[in-house]
Amino acid sequence: MLDLARLRALHAVSVHGTVGAAATALGYTPSAVSQQIAKLERETRTTLLERRGRGVALTDEALRLVETAGQLMSLVERAETDLEERRGVPAGRLAIAAFASAARGLMPRVLADLAERHPALDARMSEVDPHLSVDLVAKGAVDLAVAHDWDIAPLPAPPGVEQAVIGDDLCDLVVPVGHRLAGRPAVRREELRGERWIAQPPGLVCHDWLVRTLREAGCEPDIAHTAEENPTLVALVAAGLGIALIPRLGRGPLPEGAVTARLDPLPVRRLYALWRTGAARRPAITATVHSLRSHWTP
Repeated sequence: MLDLARLRALHAVSVHGTVGAAATALGYTPSAVSQQIAKLERETRTTLLERRGRGVALTDEALRLVETAGQLMSLVERAETDLEERRGVPAGRLAIAAFASAARGLMPRVLADLAERHPALDARMSEVDPHLSVDLVAKGAVDLAVAHDWDIAPLPAPPGVEQAVIGDDLCDLVVPVGHRLAGRPAVRREELRGERWIAQPPGLVCHDWLVRTLREAGCEPDIAHTAEENPTLVALVAAGLGIALIPRLGRGPLPEGAVTARLDPLPVRRLYALWRTGAARRPAITATVHSLRSHWTP
């Protein structure tokens, strides 16, 4: 009989792409994951992973096993959901994925609240880009994701994934002290022509939103510097190297040398909690969504 824990390890490698990333998601060491898969190979008398450069690739036989593993994990999730629902108490492990500024500005309060109110619940968070986290929910790699979208870039929710709105995160224009836009009560997007920008790297939703929004306003963005973390963007602005659009969530106090200006209309991104339909009845999901909403401050 195939061991479910070993199938889960193989499934995690398929979802996360590497043994190391799978180990992090499962809370194991890479060596432990490799051992689980090696045992599964002996049980099935099949090669499941092949070396590709510095990484690994799943064989065709492994991909078939991964499909079966996903079905089995769905059945297990359904059974766990039924038991937890009958008890009526949030319990067990809950894997949460959250994007960077939510992980910094919202999740510490939520995780502390869950630990205090529901001691039988083992909530664990990992920081993940919002568009990646939705796929992780759909594949069963995490139980719940905190993600966001923008008005011109809606967040896709695939079949089998449900979502609930947490709140709206307002965004400000952050400029150096003494900048021509500093202290303005309202700045039209057309007035941003010719500015040097500091933004997140291409491929991230915030970068794509900025580029599309400026182009729609007739401004071709001149992006001089890129960084993933908002505090880094703010520090570059404070050094006088450009301007940036920074959400308020997780931003913290601005350093000397940087001030905000209000962009008109005010950019807004919406935060969501997402989970699989099969887990919707879990008290752990309900409790976490309630805590997210309770601790949300725009």
